[in-house]
Amino acid sequence: MQIEAKMAGAERGTGGLSLVRVYMLRFCYLVMAAGLGIVIWPSVFAHTSEFAVDHGVRCSLLAGLGAMAALGLRYPVKMLPVLLFEILWKAIYLIGFALPLWRVHQMNEAVVADVSAVSLVVIFLPMVPWRYALREYLLAKSERWR
Repeated sequence: MQIEAKMAGAERGTGGLSLVRVYMLRFCYLVMAAGLGIVIWPSVFAHTSEFAVDHGVRCSLLAGLGAMAALGLRYPVKMLPVLLFEILWKAIYLIGFALPLWRVHQMNEAVVADVSAVSLVVIFLPMVPWRYALREYLLAKSERWR
């Protein structure tokens, strides 16, 4: 019975994940897409030249990430690397940049605001199918090089 359920999940493209887990992934993508859509996309369509010079690259990257997250609503398992990227870049920021500033007591209001926004990623951690990610991205046989 359990094997049949896994095969049915694999046939539907869910990689054997439960429907609850798939909807948890969709929730993550919805939060990402909506958040970036509200905060970032207005700046893509209406900005000054100064904004483009100072923030254009970062804004473009985040807008692209939001667009890919929207695609995750339709293909939640296939787009898992997008969610993993979101978690990874925020972990790198918190550990590599914010933590050293905190240790030497140099966190200003801008950094505190960034840390508050970035720390919201913790809501995604229990929703990620970590066993699946480990199995599919670290333990699976790699694709051919030639």
